[in-house]
Amino acid sequence: MRTCGVEIKGSEILLCLLSKEDDVFDIRDVRQTRFTLSNSNDAEQVKKFQFDFKKLLEDYQVDTVAIKQRPHNGKFAGSAVGFKMETAIQLIDTINVVLLSATDIKDQLKRNPLPIDFESTGLKKFQESAFVSAYVEIMERTYPRSQSEI
Repeated sequence: MRTCGVEIKGSEILLCLLSKEDDVFDIRDVRQTRFTLSNSNDAEQVKKFQFDFKKLLEDYQVDTVAIKQRPHNGKFAGSAVGFKMETAIQLIDTINVVLLSATDIKDQLKRNPLPIDFESTGLKKFQESAFVSAYVEIMERTYPRSQSEI
């Protein structure tokens, strides 16, 4: 299981690559921990963003992308650029993309708390939300909720 956790903030995505094998987690070093979409009105820029992100996923043999879902409206609503990036990621046909709501994340962390403090991971502070998204998705696949919990 190799999962790329993604947090979309403004016009950039923040990444964390996490894998789990034989109940051991591995935080992978990646060549790029953030991608920016500078001009979302230019179709070529959106295609380049999608191509570059897909290439990173292929190079690191990622099978799932877990994106922390953003509200559509309200104080913490996602931007139009963010939704374009999310769509570009979802349209990559070689990977599984999962959107995680705040409720899903909270529920999974309650059932399966993080095994270590984030500070001990060696990741940058800006990667914390992406790390949590990747962890939650791996735990969701490892220990799926029963129908009675849904």
